[in-house]
Amino acid sequence: MTLLNPRKVKHRKWQRGRQRGLAVRKTRVAFGSYGLKALTGSLVTARQLEAARRAIIRFVQRGGKTWIRIFPDKPMTLKGSEVRMGGGKGAVDHYVAVVKPGTVMIEIDGVTEAVAREAFRLAGHKLPVRTSFIEK
Repeated sequence: MTLLNPRKVKHRKWQRGRQRGLAVRKTRVAFGSYGLKALTGSLVTARQLEAARRAIIRFVQRGGKTWIRIFPDKPMTLKGSEVRMGGGKGAVDHYVAVVKPGTVMIEIDGVTEAVAREAFRLAGHKLPVRTSFIEK
């Protein structure tokens, strides 16, 4: 399983931050004919994104073309289990993509609407956000 990981980040450990507001970028279908749009905001891990991608690829059976519009570039840290308070921030464990409501996460082209709708329904179950199907 090849997870999406950044080759290089400006800072090894980031602050968590807060999720507020609606998406300004990536709000329309740009590459394909159909898109999977996030209705709620969340942090989508590289594993969740890979699971969604596999669900789509498996359903369309190598037909059409898929674009993943989000990239997990935010490092999330984790301290070991049963570690006492203090001692600094934990090591980088995985990477996440910050998804705001209204973001188009995945696009597809070269398949019928019914196939795209079902593929996105399956992929939506793998993601931690509520999703909707949109057309160009």
